[in-house]
Amino acid sequence: MKSFLISPASPPLTSRFQLVQRICFIVHIVSLVFGLAGLLLVLPHPGFIAQLPEIGRTAFRWSMAGGGAVYMISGTAAVAVYAYRHLGLWHWLSFMASALVLSLGAELMGTSTGFPFGHYHYLSGLGYKIAGLVPFTIPLSWFYLGFSAYIIAYMGLQSLVSRPLAKLGAIAFGSLLLTSWDFVLDPAMSQTTMPFWAWDQPGAFFGMPYQNFAGWFGTGVVFMAIATLLWQAKPEQWSALPLELPLGIYLSNFAFAALISVDGKIYPPILLGLLLGVFPVLWLYQLAQQQGEADSLPRFGGLVASLYKAPE
Repeated sequence: MKSFLISPASPPLTSRFQLVQRICFIVHIVSLVFGLAGLLLVLPHPGFIAQLPEIGRTAFRWSMAGGGAVYMISGTAAVAVYAYRHLGLWHWLSFMASALVLSLGAELMGTSTGFPFGHYHYLSGLGYKIAGLVPFTIPLSWFYLGFSAYIIAYMGLQSLVSRPLAKLGAIAFGSLLLTSWDFVLDPAMSQTTMPFWAWDQPGAFFGMPYQNFAGWFGTGVVFMAIATLLWQAKPEQWSALPLELPLGIYLSNFAFAALISVDGKIYPPILLGLLLGVFPVLWLYQLAQQQGEADSLPRFGGLVASLYKAPE
């Protein structure tokens, strides 16, 4: 039982986890697409809703009430399974616990005191609110986007610097990538057709204060730094990781927010997010891919040499 908890290594079990991960990611993408359709096509045209059959109206009401929660829960599930499969129980749970606890604490402080993001409050559509203030899904999004940004930065930077420096760089780059997503997310979710939160402290950046982004970056740095320290307790068992899922999570969530911003004719945050988020994450992903290919060459060469080694 102990070995099962530490490393799900048996092929049948690995295949099942891989299937669960794939299903969760598909649900995540479908939920994002369905949400976009509702926000951009259905809500602006109320006559369309009236023409739907009863089952269609019911589905639309459900999607508006719980669709946001579905896409965040499915994204969390996909990343959690990925982290468990490839990093192991300790590295998955230590990062997830750090992200959930620190982000929830920051969000509760933010909605209560205005620190560290500024004064704001959540509206409906994102699920049950913890302490009546923060939807339970919000810390989940900090985890799955934060983990995706961190692991891509970490694996990419290992091709440029030593592992200790890569960990420090991953904290900085991961937090920047996370904040760059918020450059686009916040205007999209607070200033367009159906807002999910509102700012009580209007600011110069499309209705929100610059303090918000300092708070995002600082919160990311804190929970990623704590997770990095916790990871030191157990040696890493991986040298290369498949990064398609983290990259897909990051890009799909960025695209979701960007398309809503385009509909609201809010363009500068998209450019900022591309420059500081999408382009760097693609660069880091490419670095990790090149490093993985380089690492595989000696192993392949050694295998060939062993096949042709003269018998003693």
